[in-house]
Amino acid sequence: MPFPRSSGILLHPTSFPSRFGIGDLGIEAYQFIDFLRQSCQQFWQVLPLGPTGYGNSPYACYSAMAGNPMLISPEKLVEQGMLTQEDFANLPAFEESKVDYEKVIPIKIGLLKKACENFKDKATPLQQKEFAGFCDSKAYWLEDYALFMALKDTHDGTSWHTWEPELAKRTPEAIEQARRQLTTEIFYHKFTQYEFFRQWSQLKSYANMSGIQIVGDIPIYVAHDSADVWSHPDIFCLDEETGEAALMAGVPPDYFSVTGQLWGNPIYNWEELKKQNFQWWVGRFEAMLDYIDVIRVDHFRGFEAYWAVKKGEKTAVNGEWIKAPGEELFEAIKQQLGKLPVMAEDLGVITPEVEALRDKYEFPGMKILQFAFSSDPGNPFLPFNYSRNCIVYTGTHDNDTTISWFNLASDYEKQNLLLYLGCQSPEGIHWDLIRLAMTSVANQAIIPLQDVLGLGGEARMNFPSKAEGNWEWCYQANALTQELSDRLQTLTKLSGRAPQPK
Repeated sequence: MPFPRSSGILLHPTSFPSRFGIGDLGIEAYQFIDFLRQSCQQFWQVLPLGPTGYGNSPYACYSAMAGNPMLISPEKLVEQGMLTQEDFANLPAFEESKVDYEKVIPIKIGLLKKACENFKDKATPLQQKEFAGFCDSKAYWLEDYALFMALKDTHDGTSWHTWEPELAKRTPEAIEQARRQLTTEIFYHKFTQYEFFRQWSQLKSYANMSGIQIVGDIPIYVAHDSADVWSHPDIFCLDEETGEAALMAGVPPDYFSVTGQLWGNPIYNWEELKKQNFQWWVGRFEAMLDYIDVIRVDHFRGFEAYWAVKKGEKTAVNGEWIKAPGEELFEAIKQQLGKLPVMAEDLGVITPEVEALRDKYEFPGMKILQFAFSSDPGNPFLPFNYSRNCIVYTGTHDNDTTISWFNLASDYEKQNLLLYLGCQSPEGIHWDLIRLAMTSVANQAIIPLQDVLGLGGEARMNFPSKAEGNWEWCYQANALTQELSDRLQTLTKLSGRAPQPK
């Protein structure tokens, strides 16, 4: 579905400044939305909002439906009467420029558990009614998620396939016994989901009233160690004896990696999903549309054909392409949910078949300016090769910041870019690329906040080849100045991307 000409900012909520060591859904989030509105932006793009596991990656979550409790604002819990300012008296000093997850998580969990106990004791009749209504409306995923997390807590965080066979295979007797024994733990995980979605719903309403739509992110695959795989093993390719992934996801070798990328996520059992009329996927899209406005589908090419690697392989070299029923899937979703507000992450080796699937549903694809200057004029990332129905980025969360990218680029790329821009000096190169994106024909231009702030490689969000040290960057308090807002607003108006008067 094509979107009107507009622009926005890419920023994950963990990157907000916060006295609690990790960005949350409190006052800084509202101030960021004010900055977007004042700058004439119309989109805020976030990464997946699920509860993260090992490595803190939002692309490897314990649930495809749940929210990340680490994003809950303790200050908002004070407003609800579930915490007091005295509960924050002994907070340690946190780093301002990055999230120290090992330090943050136990402190945040302690506050959330205290809030949960206070909720049990102090919740008003209205709050109790809202909580019960939330649990009822989200029961189709919340019951399994809360039990899964409670069981992980009692198994020291180990993966579900290593649990007792009765729990791993979800025998009715073992599941019923676990629900009886873990009522306190289950309640806690339901409470954190209730509070996450309550706070997020308020923030989204504020954004929408400010003329801002939120772009959320659906990773095509889910983590093996997740409530989804544990509770729906029939729709994944698993080893029946061990519960491990029998077929693993990834991408084949290319010029980025001679061994490809082996992600390890279990491949879907598409035949079983077809028999079920793709109900799990329909439910996933429906759940997403409850709390975001536009869905960015990660690794879109995997819906046309996917790279499958057998269990036991250490790299992605010995995989094979297998056809996926993407058209049948999107038809089923369209029939049940209507025309979808979807953006397709169509990066990588894209075939005509992938393009045909994308174009049939008019999903805009992605263009990355950092990829545009390494080859000849046929490069599809050069702005004069764009169609209007696409989204242009200076870079994404997987790219370096523009300033750092330029500093590390080859002489050939630098020369091509400067010739293209018609300038002699790379000073202010981040604003040159922002201007190039904004003035392109692409319907949407989305810019990482790091580039608006003119930051270097220290502000990079993710290194795809690194297992640790990712997802940590935070911007400094008071970084969103009036000068920045004015400059962005001027460029947005100049390029015809500002909201039209109603």
